[in-house]
Amino acid sequence: MTPTLRRKLEALAERREELERLLADPDIGADAERFGKLSREFAQLEPVAAALRAEAQARQDLAAAESMRGDPELAGLAEEEIADAKRRLERLEAELLAHLIPRDPRDGGDLYLEVRAGTGGDEAAIFAGDLFRMYVRYAERRGWKVEVESANPGEHGGYKEIIARVEGRGAYSRLKFESGTHRVQRVPETESQGRIHTSAATVAIIPVEPDGEPIEINPAELKIDTFRSSGAGGQHVNKTESAIRITHLPSGIVVESQTERSQHANRDKAMKRLAAMLAEAQAAKAAAATAATRKLQVGSGDRSQRIRTYNFPQGRITDHRVEGLTLYDLPHILEGDLDPLVERLQQEHQADELARLTAQT
Repeated sequence: MTPTLRRKLEALAERREELERLLADPDIGADAERFGKLSREFAQLEPVAAALRAEAQARQDLAAAESMRGDPELAGLAEEEIADAKRRLERLEAELLAHLIPRDPRDGGDLYLEVRAGTGGDEAAIFAGDLFRMYVRYAERRGWKVEVESANPGEHGGYKEIIARVEGRGAYSRLKFESGTHRVQRVPETESQGRIHTSAATVAIIPVEPDGEPIEINPAELKIDTFRSSGAGGQHVNKTESAIRITHLPSGIVVESQTERSQHANRDKAMKRLAAMLAEAQAAKAAAATAATRKLQVGSGDRSQRIRTYNFPQGRITDHRVEGLTLYDLPHILEGDLDPLVERLQQEHQADELARLTAQT
Protein backbone atom coordinates (compact mmCIF):
# COMPACT_ATOMS: atom_id res chain seq x y z
CA MET A 1 0.00 0.00 0.00
CA THR A 2 1.35 3.42 -0.94
CA PRO A 3 2.00 6.07 1.75
CA THR A 4 -0.70 8.28 0.21
CA LEU A 5 -3.35 5.58 0.60
CA ARG A 6 -2.13 4.84 4.13
CA ARG A 7 -2.56 8.52 5.08
CA LYS A 8 -6.11 8.49 3.69
CA LEU A 9 -6.97 5.51 5.89
CA GLU A 10 -5.45 7.16 8.95
CA ALA A 11 -7.48 10.30 8.24
CA LEU A 12 -10.66 8.20 8.17
CA ALA A 13 -9.73 6.62 11.52
CA GLU A 14 -9.12 10.06 13.02
CA ARG A 15 -12.50 11.24 11.75
CA ARG A 16 -14.12 8.22 13.40
CA GLU A 17 -12.53 9.20 16.76
CA GLU A 18 -13.74 12.76 16.30
CA LEU A 19 -17.27 11.51 15.63
CA GLU A 20 -17.17 9.37 18.77
CA ARG A 21 -16.40 12.50 20.83
CA LEU A 22 -19.11 14.51 19.07
CA LEU A 23 -21.75 11.84 19.65
CA ALA A 24 -20.98 11.92 23.37
CA ASP A 25 -21.73 15.66 23.47
CA PRO A 26 -25.14 16.30 25.14
CA ASP A 27 -25.80 19.32 22.92
CA ILE A 28 -25.49 17.19 19.78
CA GLY A 29 -27.58 14.46 21.36
CA ALA A 30 -30.37 17.00 21.75
CA ASP A 31 -30.34 17.71 18.00
CA ALA A 32 -31.97 14.58 16.56
CA GLU A 33 -31.25 15.44 12.92
CA ARG A 34 -27.55 16.16 13.44
CA PHE A 35 -27.15 13.22 15.82
CA GLY A 36 -28.65 10.90 13.21
CA LYS A 37 -26.39 12.22 10.45
CA LEU A 38 -23.24 11.84 12.58
CA SER A 39 -24.33 8.38 13.73
CA ARG A 40 -24.65 7.20 10.13
CA GLU A 41 -21.21 8.57 9.29
CA PHE A 42 -19.78 6.88 12.40
CA ALA A 43 -21.32 3.55 11.37
CA GLN A 44 -19.73 3.83 7.92
CA LEU A 45 -16.27 4.51 9.38
CA GLU A 46 -16.34 1.90 12.14
CA PRO A 47 -15.37 -0.98 9.77
CA VAL A 48 -12.30 1.03 8.69
CA ALA A 49 -11.19 1.48 12.30
CA ALA A 50 -11.84 -2.20 13.05
CA ALA A 51 -9.76 -3.30 10.05
CA LEU A 52 -6.91 -0.98 11.09
CA ARG A 53 -6.98 -2.45 14.60
CA ALA A 54 -6.91 -5.96 13.18
CA GLU A 55 -4.01 -5.01 10.93
CA ALA A 56 -2.04 -3.60 13.88
CA GLN A 57 -2.64 -6.82 15.81
CA ALA A 58 -1.48 -8.91 12.84
CA ARG A 59 1.72 -6.87 12.61
CA GLN A 60 2.36 -7.45 16.32
CA ASP A 61 1.76 -11.18 15.86
CA LEU A 62 4.15 -11.23 12.91
CA ALA A 63 6.88 -9.46 14.89
CA ALA A 64 6.42 -11.86 17.83
CA ALA A 65 6.59 -14.90 15.57
CA GLU A 66 9.71 -13.63 13.84
CA SER A 67 11.38 -13.16 17.21
CA MET A 68 10.90 -16.89 17.92
CA ARG A 69 12.83 -18.00 14.84
CA GLY A 70 16.11 -18.10 16.80
CA ASP A 71 14.77 -20.69 19.23
CA PRO A 72 15.31 -24.19 17.73
CA GLU A 73 12.40 -25.63 19.69
CA LEU A 74 9.97 -22.96 18.47
CA ALA A 75 11.25 -22.45 14.93
CA GLY A 76 8.63 -24.74 13.34
CA LEU A 77 5.76 -23.08 15.19
CA ALA A 78 7.20 -19.65 14.37
CA GLU A 79 7.15 -20.36 10.63
CA GLU A 80 3.49 -21.40 10.82
CA GLU A 81 2.54 -18.25 12.74
CA ILE A 82 4.56 -16.05 10.38
CA ALA A 83 2.75 -17.52 7.37
CA ASP A 84 -0.64 -17.06 9.10
CA ALA A 85 0.12 -13.42 10.03
CA LYS A 86 1.22 -12.63 6.48
CA ARG A 87 -1.99 -14.12 5.07
CA ARG A 88 -4.03 -12.00 7.48
CA LEU A 89 -2.10 -8.87 6.53
CA GLU A 90 -2.66 -9.52 2.83
CA ARG A 91 -6.39 -9.99 3.38
CA LEU A 92 -6.67 -6.92 5.61
CA GLU A 93 -4.82 -4.73 3.12
CA ALA A 94 -7.34 -5.67 0.42
CA GLU A 95 -10.18 -4.95 2.87
CA LEU A 96 -8.71 -1.55 3.78
CA LEU A 97 -8.22 -0.59 0.15
CA ALA A 98 -11.85 -1.48 -0.53
CA HIS A 99 -12.90 1.06 2.12
CA LEU A 100 -11.18 3.79 0.08
CA ILE A 101 -13.33 3.21 -2.99
CA PRO A 102 -15.73 6.18 -3.26
CA ARG A 103 -19.19 5.10 -2.18
CA ASP A 104 -21.99 5.72 -4.64
CA PRO A 105 -24.62 7.61 -2.60
CA ARG A 106 -27.34 6.05 -4.76
CA ASP A 107 -26.41 2.46 -3.85
CA GLY A 108 -28.80 2.19 -0.92
CA GLY A 109 -31.76 3.60 -2.84
CA ASP A 110 -34.59 2.59 -5.13
CA LEU A 111 -34.66 2.44 -8.92
CA TYR A 112 -36.75 2.48 -12.06
CA LEU A 113 -36.55 -0.69 -14.12
CA GLU A 114 -37.26 -0.29 -17.84
CA VAL A 115 -37.40 -3.34 -20.13
CA ARG A 116 -38.07 -2.97 -23.87
CA ALA A 117 -38.28 -5.45 -26.70
CA GLY A 118 -35.53 -5.02 -29.28
CA THR A 119 -34.87 -6.87 -32.51
CA GLY A 120 -36.78 -10.10 -33.01
CA GLY A 121 -40.46 -9.19 -33.25
CA ASP A 122 -42.84 -11.25 -31.11
CA GLU A 123 -40.01 -13.34 -29.67
CA ALA A 124 -38.25 -10.17 -28.46
CA ALA A 125 -41.41 -9.09 -26.61
CA ILE A 126 -41.71 -12.56 -25.03
CA PHE A 127 -38.05 -12.38 -23.96
CA ALA A 128 -38.61 -8.89 -22.49
CA GLY A 129 -41.37 -10.46 -20.41
CA ASP A 130 -39.01 -13.23 -19.29
CA LEU A 131 -36.42 -10.67 -18.19
CA PHE A 132 -38.98 -8.63 -16.29
CA ARG A 133 -40.25 -11.72 -14.46
CA MET A 134 -36.64 -12.64 -13.62
CA TYR A 135 -36.10 -9.27 -11.96
CA VAL A 136 -39.46 -9.46 -10.16
CA ARG A 137 -38.56 -12.88 -8.74
CA TYR A 138 -35.17 -11.61 -7.66
CA ALA A 139 -36.88 -8.68 -5.94
CA GLU A 140 -39.23 -11.08 -4.15
CA ARG A 141 -36.26 -13.09 -2.87
CA ARG A 142 -34.76 -9.93 -1.38
CA GLY A 143 -38.01 -8.56 0.02
CA TRP A 144 -38.21 -5.59 -2.34
CA LYS A 145 -41.40 -4.01 -3.62
CA VAL A 146 -42.07 -3.82 -7.38
CA GLU A 147 -44.75 -1.48 -8.70
CA VAL A 148 -45.52 -1.35 -12.42
CA GLU A 149 -45.93 2.22 -13.69
CA SER A 150 -46.67 1.54 -17.34
CA ALA A 151 -46.83 -1.47 -19.61
CA ASN A 152 -47.36 -2.14 -23.32
CA PRO A 153 -48.03 -5.88 -23.76
CA GLY A 154 -46.81 -7.82 -26.78
CA GLU A 155 -49.33 -9.33 -29.18
CA HIS A 156 -48.27 -12.90 -28.37
CA GLY A 157 -47.13 -12.45 -24.78
CA GLY A 158 -44.46 -10.55 -22.93
CA TYR A 159 -44.06 -6.81 -23.32
CA LYS A 160 -43.07 -4.34 -25.99
CA GLU A 161 -42.21 -2.11 -23.04
CA ILE A 162 -42.69 -2.28 -19.28
CA ILE A 163 -41.55 0.20 -16.64
CA ALA A 164 -41.63 -0.42 -12.89
CA ARG A 165 -40.34 1.15 -9.72
CA VAL A 166 -38.32 -1.16 -7.46
CA GLU A 167 -38.10 -0.17 -3.79
CA GLY A 168 -35.88 -1.88 -1.26
CA ARG A 169 -32.67 -1.57 0.67
CA GLY A 170 -29.67 -1.73 -1.65
CA ALA A 171 -31.77 -2.33 -4.76
CA TYR A 172 -29.74 0.00 -6.97
CA SER A 173 -26.39 -1.35 -5.75
CA ARG A 174 -27.34 -4.88 -6.85
CA LEU A 175 -29.02 -4.12 -10.17
CA LYS A 176 -27.07 -1.13 -11.48
CA PHE A 177 -24.97 -3.25 -13.85
CA GLU A 178 -28.01 -4.70 -15.65
CA SER A 179 -28.36 -1.81 -18.13
CA GLY A 180 -27.68 -2.76 -21.72
CA THR A 181 -28.78 -5.16 -24.44
CA HIS A 182 -29.65 -8.71 -23.41
CA ARG A 183 -29.62 -11.27 -26.23
CA VAL A 184 -31.48 -14.58 -26.27
CA GLN A 185 -30.82 -17.65 -28.43
CA ARG A 186 -33.58 -20.24 -28.41
CA VAL A 187 -36.20 -22.04 -30.49
CA PRO A 188 -39.45 -20.02 -30.38
CA GLU A 189 -42.66 -21.91 -29.63
CA THR A 190 -43.98 -20.75 -33.00
CA GLU A 191 -40.99 -22.25 -34.88
CA SER A 192 -42.11 -25.52 -36.46
CA GLN A 193 -38.72 -26.58 -37.82
CA GLY A 194 -36.79 -26.22 -34.56
CA ARG A 195 -34.47 -23.45 -35.74
CA ILE A 196 -32.71 -21.34 -33.14
CA HIS A 197 -33.61 -17.66 -33.34
CA THR A 198 -31.72 -14.73 -31.89
CA SER A 199 -33.59 -11.75 -30.49
CA ALA A 200 -32.90 -9.05 -27.95
CA ALA A 201 -34.32 -6.77 -25.29
CA THR A 202 -32.86 -3.70 -23.64
CA VAL A 203 -32.78 -3.01 -19.91
CA ALA A 204 -32.30 0.38 -18.25
CA ILE A 205 -31.71 0.82 -14.53
CA ILE A 206 -32.28 4.40 -13.39
CA PRO A 207 -31.74 5.37 -9.73
CA VAL A 208 -34.55 7.20 -8.00
CA GLU A 209 -33.51 10.78 -7.30
CA PRO A 210 -32.24 10.97 -3.67
CA ASP A 211 -34.28 13.02 -1.23
CA GLY A 212 -32.89 16.48 -0.63
CA GLU A 213 -31.27 16.76 -4.08
CA PRO A 214 -34.14 17.95 -6.29
CA ILE A 215 -33.67 18.44 -10.02
CA GLU A 216 -35.05 21.79 -11.15
CA ILE A 217 -37.58 21.30 -13.94
CA ASN A 218 -38.96 24.32 -15.78
CA PRO A 219 -42.72 23.82 -16.31
CA ALA A 220 -42.47 25.82 -19.53
CA GLU A 221 -40.25 23.08 -20.97
CA LEU A 222 -42.88 20.38 -20.46
CA LYS A 223 -45.57 19.12 -22.85
CA ILE A 224 -48.27 17.28 -20.88
CA ASP A 225 -50.86 15.05 -22.55
CA THR A 226 -53.67 13.03 -21.04
CA PHE A 227 -55.12 9.82 -22.43
CA ARG A 228 -57.21 6.85 -21.39
CA SER A 229 -55.42 4.11 -19.51
CA SER A 230 -55.00 0.85 -21.38
CA GLY A 231 -54.18 -1.32 -18.37
CA ALA A 232 -56.29 -3.10 -15.80
CA GLY A 233 -58.70 -1.11 -13.72
CA GLY A 234 -62.22 -2.06 -14.65
CA GLN A 235 -64.69 0.26 -16.35
CA HIS A 236 -62.99 3.34 -14.89
CA VAL A 237 -60.12 3.27 -17.37
CA ASN A 238 -62.52 3.47 -20.30
CA LYS A 239 -64.34 6.56 -19.05
CA THR A 240 -61.69 9.01 -17.86
CA GLU A 241 -58.45 10.31 -19.32
CA SER A 242 -56.45 9.77 -16.14
CA ALA A 243 -53.21 8.60 -17.77
CA ILE A 244 -50.43 11.15 -18.16
CA ARG A 245 -47.67 11.53 -20.75
CA ILE A 246 -45.00 14.17 -20.08
CA THR A 247 -42.44 15.22 -22.68
CA HIS A 248 -39.37 17.17 -21.56
CA LEU A 249 -38.81 19.28 -24.66
CA PRO A 250 -35.07 20.15 -24.25
CA SER A 251 -34.00 16.52 -23.79
CA GLY A 252 -36.78 14.71 -25.65
CA ILE A 253 -37.36 12.41 -22.65
CA VAL A 254 -40.92 11.06 -22.52
CA VAL A 255 -42.48 9.49 -19.42
CA GLU A 256 -45.92 8.00 -18.88
CA SER A 257 -47.96 6.87 -15.92
CA GLN A 258 -51.35 5.18 -16.12
CA THR A 259 -51.59 2.86 -13.13
CA GLU A 260 -53.37 5.28 -10.78
CA ARG A 261 -57.04 6.19 -10.98
CA SER A 262 -56.49 9.91 -10.58
CA GLN A 263 -54.76 12.17 -13.07
CA HIS A 264 -53.02 13.97 -10.20
CA ALA A 265 -51.47 10.75 -8.86
CA ASN A 266 -50.29 9.71 -12.33
CA ARG A 267 -48.80 13.15 -12.90
CA ASP A 268 -46.92 12.95 -9.60
CA LYS A 269 -45.48 9.55 -10.52
CA ALA A 270 -44.50 10.70 -13.98
CA MET A 271 -42.76 13.82 -12.64
CA LYS A 272 -40.74 11.74 -10.17
CA ARG A 273 -39.55 9.44 -12.93
CA LEU A 274 -38.73 12.38 -15.19
CA ALA A 275 -36.60 13.89 -12.39
CA ALA A 276 -34.78 10.58 -11.98
CA MET A 277 -34.12 10.31 -15.72
CA LEU A 278 -32.81 13.88 -15.93
CA ALA A 279 -30.55 13.30 -12.92
CA GLU A 280 -29.23 10.10 -14.52
CA ALA A 281 -28.61 11.91 -17.81
CA GLN A 282 -26.53 14.49 -15.93
CA ALA A 283 -24.57 11.76 -14.14
CA ALA A 284 -23.93 9.90 -17.41
CA LYS A 285 -22.67 13.08 -19.04
CA ALA A 286 -20.31 13.76 -16.12
CA ALA A 287 -18.95 10.20 -16.30
CA ALA A 288 -18.48 10.22 -20.08
CA ALA A 289 -14.82 11.24 -19.81
CA THR A 290 -13.93 8.12 -17.81
CA ALA A 291 -16.49 5.70 -19.23
CA ALA A 292 -14.14 4.49 -21.96
CA THR A 293 -11.79 3.05 -19.34
CA ARG A 294 -14.47 1.11 -17.49
CA LYS A 295 -15.68 -2.36 -18.40
CA LEU A 296 -18.84 -2.03 -16.32
CA GLN A 297 -21.02 0.95 -17.11
CA VAL A 298 -23.05 2.12 -14.13
CA GLY A 299 -26.57 3.46 -14.48
CA SER A 300 -27.78 4.00 -18.02
CA GLY A 301 -24.37 3.14 -19.46
CA ASP A 302 -24.39 2.32 -23.13
CA ARG A 303 -27.75 0.66 -23.66
CA SER A 304 -26.79 -0.36 -27.18
CA GLN A 305 -23.95 -2.46 -25.76
CA ARG A 306 -24.62 -6.21 -25.82
CA ILE A 307 -23.86 -7.18 -22.25
CA ARG A 308 -25.28 -10.69 -21.91
CA THR A 309 -26.39 -13.74 -23.89
CA TYR A 310 -28.98 -16.28 -22.71
CA ASN A 311 -28.47 -19.52 -24.67
CA PHE A 312 -31.37 -21.89 -24.02
CA PRO A 313 -30.18 -24.99 -25.95
CA GLN A 314 -26.99 -25.06 -23.83
CA GLY A 315 -28.60 -23.76 -20.61
CA ARG A 316 -25.85 -21.12 -20.64
CA ILE A 317 -25.69 -17.45 -19.66
CA THR A 318 -22.62 -15.39 -20.57
CA ASP A 319 -21.82 -11.86 -19.48
CA HIS A 320 -19.58 -10.37 -22.15
CA ARG A 321 -18.08 -7.65 -19.95
CA VAL A 322 -16.18 -10.03 -17.69
CA GLU A 323 -13.77 -12.59 -19.06
CA GLY A 324 -14.79 -16.09 -18.11
CA LEU A 325 -18.18 -15.15 -16.67
CA THR A 326 -20.28 -18.01 -18.06
CA LEU A 327 -22.74 -19.95 -15.95
CA TYR A 328 -24.54 -23.15 -16.97
CA ASP A 329 -27.51 -22.53 -14.71
CA LEU A 330 -29.92 -20.62 -16.94
CA PRO A 331 -33.21 -22.06 -15.54
CA HIS A 332 -32.39 -21.04 -11.95
CA ILE A 333 -31.17 -17.59 -13.01
CA LEU A 334 -34.42 -16.93 -14.88
CA GLU A 335 -36.24 -17.94 -11.69
CA GLY A 336 -34.56 -15.03 -9.93
CA ASP A 337 -31.35 -16.61 -8.63
CA LEU A 338 -29.26 -13.65 -9.81
CA ASP A 339 -26.80 -13.44 -6.92
CA PRO A 340 -23.98 -15.41 -8.64
CA LEU A 341 -24.05 -12.88 -11.49
CA VAL A 342 -24.60 -9.82 -9.34
CA GLU A 343 -21.80 -10.62 -6.90
CA ARG A 344 -19.29 -11.38 -9.67
CA LEU A 345 -20.08 -8.06 -11.35
CA GLN A 346 -19.72 -6.21 -8.05
CA GLN A 347 -16.33 -7.86 -7.46
CA GLU A 348 -15.18 -6.91 -10.96
CA HIS A 349 -16.29 -3.33 -10.41
CA GLN A 350 -14.45 -3.18 -7.09
CA ALA A 351 -11.28 -4.53 -8.70
CA ASP A 352 -11.49 -1.91 -11.46
CA GLU A 353 -12.00 0.87 -8.94
CA LEU A 354 -9.08 -0.34 -6.81
CA ALA A 355 -6.81 -0.41 -9.85
CA ARG A 356 -7.89 3.12 -10.77
CA LEU A 357 -7.40 4.32 -7.18
CA THR A 358 -3.92 2.83 -6.98
CA ALA A 359 -2.94 4.33 -10.35
CA GLN A 360 -3.90 7.81 -9.12
CA THR A 361 -1.49 7.70 -6.15
